[in-house]
Amino acid sequence: METSKRATVYFDPEIHRALRLKAAATERSVSEIVNEAVELALGEDAEDLEAFAQSRREPVLTFDEVVKDLRRRGRI
Repeated sequence: METSKRATVYFDPEIHRALRLKAAATERSVSEIVNEAVELALGEDAEDLEAFAQSRREPVLTFDEVVKDLRRRGRI
């Protein structure tokens, strides 16, 4: 396993207080909580990138085409 890397992060005082309270309440360190949050955010980014990659394979429709299709199908 890789050694942890140190970084300096500046938090809004209220967020820092909330992090410290959560750390105490959950018996975890602020670092553990922040690492988990960053991992979740990066995971969401990876999911978004995959969705964007999949959408590239979908046909591109213009606004006019969509409106005409809605009218053709009696939706508007």
